[in-house]
Amino acid sequence: MTIFTGPTMGTRYTIKIVDLPEELDAEILGSGIQEKLTQLDALMSTYQPDSELSRFNRFDRNDWFDVSEETALVIDQAVQIGKLTGGAFDVTVGLLVDLWHFGPENGTPDTVPSDEQIVEAKRKTGLHHIHVHHLPSAILKMQPDIAIDLSGIAKGFAVDWVAEHLERKEIKNYLIEIGGELRASGRNQRGRPWRVAVESPVAETRKIQRTTLLCNTAMATSGDYRNYFESGGQLYSHIIDPRSGRPVEHRLVSVTVFDPSCTRADALATALMVLGPDAGYRFAVREKIRVLFIIKTDAGFVEKTTSDLVY
Repeated sequence: MTIFTGPTMGTRYTIKIVDLPEELDAEILGSGIQEKLTQLDALMSTYQPDSELSRFNRFDRNDWFDVSEETALVIDQAVQIGKLTGGAFDVTVGLLVDLWHFGPENGTPDTVPSDEQIVEAKRKTGLHHIHVHHLPSAILKMQPDIAIDLSGIAKGFAVDWVAEHLERKEIKNYLIEIGGELRASGRNQRGRPWRVAVESPVAETRKIQRTTLLCNTAMATSGDYRNYFESGGQLYSHIIDPRSGRPVEHRLVSVTVFDPSCTRADALATALMVLGPDAGYRFAVREKIRVLFIIKTDAGFVEKTTSDLVY
């Protein structure tokens, strides 16, 4: 088995390949993947002030802003999924993310914004403010203060890019993981489908909730149990509901989505976390999305699925 690993997008990636074609040089392949992941981070990061996305967020004119094909594709897909979910997924929440101290320059979150601040930030959000153009690739913001945050979809896109790159190289058996988002193809070195873990939604330690088999599909998880702050005895999640401008408050603590596209799975997992255990489940059933919900109850964690999972 050939394994590549390294830093990207504020986290790490691991790529496992079985039966690497003899004509491919592993070192060249690995270097090329690392270079591309570094490039994607430089395009879509909100933590890098000179990234393409950061420069667009500072752009304050009602005019087209030239971007890479990759950035245009991600934002276009984000807008489509945002419309599908009725605004539960909205990448224009950058100002709200910053307001709640979960952005790149807000240090340790510990204060709750006022109602007036939330209303003002919400006024400067909304997918209707964004237009995407292809050939050439460009973005137009109708609201000059709009700020896009791609943290709920960019890692999934990066996973898909690596998968498509491997497939162009005639690599059939692989498992890709970037910050918990995965995509698998073919078989592992034992000739079986890849077995992967779904993490238990507990903040204190890393523990497996269950394992499942992954074959020719992707998996993405969103949860509120790692990134949050406490103020006045109340916990505030980093998952912001774009419709209210506030962190989610329901008892759904983790969502894992299975889909052929990791980009789509990544965004849908965030959207379902926003929608909550009831509306999220109804949406997933209606749209025929394979999902594992983990809900916190007084008796412990309860799992709810929209379809059978293979263990």
